[in-house]
Amino acid sequence: MIIRNLIEDTNGTADVCAEHGLSFLAEAGSRRYLLDTGASDKTWANAEALGLCVTDVDAVILSHGHYDHTGGLPGLIERGYSGPVYMRDNAGLSYYNLREYEKYIGIDPGILKLPGLRLTPEMTVTEVDETLSLYSGAVMDRFIPEGNRTLYEKADGRFIPDAFRHEQYAVLREGTKSVLVSGCAHKGIVNILARYRELFGSNPDVVVSGFHMMNADGYDEAAEERIREVARELAGTDILFYTGHCTGIPAYELMKPILKEKLIYLHAGDVVEIR
Repeated sequence: MIIRNLIEDTNGTADVCAEHGLSFLAEAGSRRYLLDTGASDKTWANAEALGLCVTDVDAVILSHGHYDHTGGLPGLIERGYSGPVYMRDNAGLSYYNLREYEKYIGIDPGILKLPGLRLTPEMTVTEVDETLSLYSGAVMDRFIPEGNRTLYEKADGRFIPDAFRHEQYAVLREGTKSVLVSGCAHKGIVNILARYRELFGSNPDVVVSGFHMMNADGYDEAAEERIREVARELAGTDILFYTGHCTGIPAYELMKPILKEKLIYLHAGDVVEIR
């Protein structure tokens, strides 16, 4: 199984651009999927620079209804992609970040008109094919990410805290290996893993996910300790974690001494090979 990071907030060694957003090209068996599409057409410029074709993938999966994971989709359609697009049935609602001002961070409304759109329900597993499953329904009760605090849904003219029911998670399988891919883990990676165990009976071998710990205002001692608590919880498993994007470098550096070789940062252009 191969997972390529097409775009992310930071540059690694590959000659590609970085942008706030996330997109993975995953290859499992004979199947190829795009897991999120980044914020813009820079995602596809990176794919071209890496020599990758992205218009012939078997499916596009949108992890949740935010622009930095879906904004590249219109450009992908313009380039010729006409296959299925899977997203949660409420991912097209109105989502905002109220940190500094009323900033719309939801998806392009045109996505809702795509003929290939497949809306997934919340509490059931969607089996896309023998290689890919989608699930949601994680209970947000432990280690809720600090980065959620300014994120809201707008309904009937008023703002309500986003409960992230529009978030879904991809499970890739090849041979005996299983990989959980989450966009931002807004519901908390610990809670998402608990839901995985509830549905599938064990932990995945590998997790690829942002942890949404990024905080533009910095961290106080209590916030830093909560990040370490999450790291200690994850360190108690046999899972290998790849992270980036909304985790943020400061949070990654807090977690790394605890998780050690179990935690790897994925930059734009980086490749994960799982055997």
